[in-house]
Amino acid sequence: MRVAGSGPFRRELRVPGDKSVSHRALMFAALAEGTSRIRGLQAGADVASTRAALERLGVAMWDEGDTVVVEGRGLGGLREPDDVLDCGNSGTTMRLLAGVLAGHGFLSVLTGDASLRQRPMARVLDPLREMGALALGRREDRLAPLVIRGGSLRALTWRLPVASAQVKSAVLLAGLHCRGTTWVEEPAPSRDHTERMLEAMGAGIVREDGRVGVRGRVPLAPLDMEVPGDPSAAAFWAAAACLVPGSRVTVRGVCLNPTRTGFFRILRRMGAAVELRPTGTSGGEPVGDVTVEHRALRGTRVDPAEVPAAIDEFPVLAAVAAAAGGVTEVTGAGELRHKESDRIGTLAGELRKAGVEVEAFEDGFRIRGPAALRPAVFDSHGDHRLAMALGVLSLAIPGGAEVTRADAVAVSYSRFWEDLGGNPDRP
Repeated sequence: MRVAGSGPFRRELRVPGDKSVSHRALMFAALAEGTSRIRGLQAGADVASTRAALERLGVAMWDEGDTVVVEGRGLGGLREPDDVLDCGNSGTTMRLLAGVLAGHGFLSVLTGDASLRQRPMARVLDPLREMGALALGRREDRLAPLVIRGGSLRALTWRLPVASAQVKSAVLLAGLHCRGTTWVEEPAPSRDHTERMLEAMGAGIVREDGRVGVRGRVPLAPLDMEVPGDPSAAAFWAAAACLVPGSRVTVRGVCLNPTRTGFFRILRRMGAAVELRPTGTSGGEPVGDVTVEHRALRGTRVDPAEVPAAIDEFPVLAAVAAAAGGVTEVTGAGELRHKESDRIGTLAGELRKAGVEVEAFEDGFRIRGPAALRPAVFDSHGDHRLAMALGVLSLAIPGGAEVTRADAVAVSYSRFWEDLGGNPDRP
């Protein structure tokens, strides 16, 4: 995909439904008692993996226009699959489904593509084994494929060594099937989509300082909701406004959950004009509009405590940092090494192609700007967020740039290049 250097980027648009909320809406609707109706579900490949896995587990669902209708099977009501469950590239599908399946007394095997089979899974399997499930994996129970045989679980209190919404969610989902209350303690707050949606469905969610619990065996009511826009997708358009002088972007109907808006708080600290305007709620999530207007930016330091609320936005934050005056430094983000690509190493290598001064650490990076950007041929490394971050950076490069393996965006935002205005590179 070729992206031309841009004049002022002035847009008003909507982004696909939030990926994290979409996964959960499908899974939780499958566990509900009754029929759920979910509008605006994200159409990316990751969410499609969740849908296909649930259908193989006996969940009936169908499309009515832009609405997905799901017939819930109740807690413990899924059916043993007749084949391996393919999670594709989706870590959320694999980790959350492992928690769901721990509450079912049959055997399941979960696998995925080459990237997903290299992502760490011990952090999910360990608590599930402590709760009484058989939970095995490759390489001493560290990697997929995973084998889960659930059944009679016991409640526990699990302390997370690193804040992780996916691990927290897996434990809470297993806890839905236990007698008693299952607790998860976190070293720092992570995304709370699971707690919000389960609470909206009538689950017994309990919150205390530094921990969250779920009372087991409380039936879930069906959902009737609109999936709000993905703030991680909105981040790319906010970055476009920051990178190109004279730009102003408004993204409508975005999820404004505070555990997901860390990127916008960082932009504001760097000097960008950022407005978050609430307009309502859906599925327990606050929803509203995001407007970002170009201003001269300065570098900033992102501390480990800020990482969970911006973990998916660091590739595009790095693109913004390339245009900011001074040093931008991120630490405490070692989790980026274990995403769809090594998002520290690959990002540093790609940014250097365009003349960005970047130093990579084991748990983060340092960028000195503003860079004298030059045309480049970027490689997405098959990572959707890296592809989009490099596409947005290309708007600020005189003469533009090219992104190879550009189709990686289909994982979460299939129409990204169309919205950006890029042109396919056809020899």
